[in-house]
Amino acid sequence: MRAIQIHQFGGPEALVYGEAPLPELGPGQALIKIAAAGLNFIDVYHRTGAYPSPLPFTPGMEAAGVVEAVAPDVAVVKPGDRVAYCMVRGAYAEYAVVPADRLTPLPASLTFGTAAAVLLQGMTAHYLTHSTYPLRHGDVALVHAAAGATGSLLVQMAKRAGAAVIATVGSQAKAELARADGADRVIIYTEADYEQEVREITDGRGVDVVYDSVGQATFDRGLNCLRPRGLMALFGQSSGAVPPIDLQVLNQKGSLFVTRPTLGHYIATRSELLSRAGDLFMWVASGEIKVRIDRTMPLSQAAEAHRLLQSRQTAGKVLLIP
Repeated sequence: MRAIQIHQFGGPEALVYGEAPLPELGPGQALIKIAAAGLNFIDVYHRTGAYPSPLPFTPGMEAAGVVEAVAPDVAVVKPGDRVAYCMVRGAYAEYAVVPADRLTPLPASLTFGTAAAVLLQGMTAHYLTHSTYPLRHGDVALVHAAAGATGSLLVQMAKRAGAAVIATVGSQAKAELARADGADRVIIYTEADYEQEVREITDGRGVDVVYDSVGQATFDRGLNCLRPRGLMALFGQSSGAVPPIDLQVLNQKGSLFVTRPTLGHYIATRSELLSRAGDLFMWVASGEIKVRIDRTMPLSQAAEAHRLLQSRQTAGKVLLIP
């Protein structure tokens, strides 16, 4: 099959397109013919070695396609089923072997592209807004990188829960996207001090929760945006890792809470996976949640796709098509 492989950690050039052996089925697994793979920042962390893995490997943590074959002990899916999955590496390929209990059925109303564009980031937005800090009517949330694929879904889910949303973005064009998703106030961080703006918008109170996927460039000032006993949910580090923090700072700034969650711990059981994916697919199918696809690219152009993602030239999801 054709696939992307990483033989050494590095820049986008480390993504090598070529022939690779077809993966073999093991107990409890299914072979998936991939129709579309989603590009996520975790793929960058794997490529650079920020999240180290044994070499060589095929990256990619999200895809949708059709079940080609299953191991004899698999009963939850069968050949011909339309499925989607995430948080299992190996999606940048024509075929992937996936634990069958990590597959979620794909409704007939959703395309493979839509599923691959929304599953990982949509379930991330779901756990952040429903479990990490369960938003309620009247809460105020600060969402960084609000025009990105995850940010867009966060804004929409926060509004669906009845919260007010302050969004930060990097340009006027991205500000329009955040407003279209329902953000109540949008701050262009290249033109204004978002910390000062948040304080003015909230009359000095601060926000209830900060959803931060940016990391190093936003974390410290994000703490200053929180109300006393507010929560910082740091779920990414697109600008770099956050340095170690003196926990006494959390006391001084108002008995704050900080968490560094990851999706895997919020879909650890099949029941929780199906519940989150079921909510997500239902909202997308009904039109309650809009999925923004920035572009689709051939799998062979994965390196260029990574360059676009890291240079912040995308507003929405990038899909790779085998």
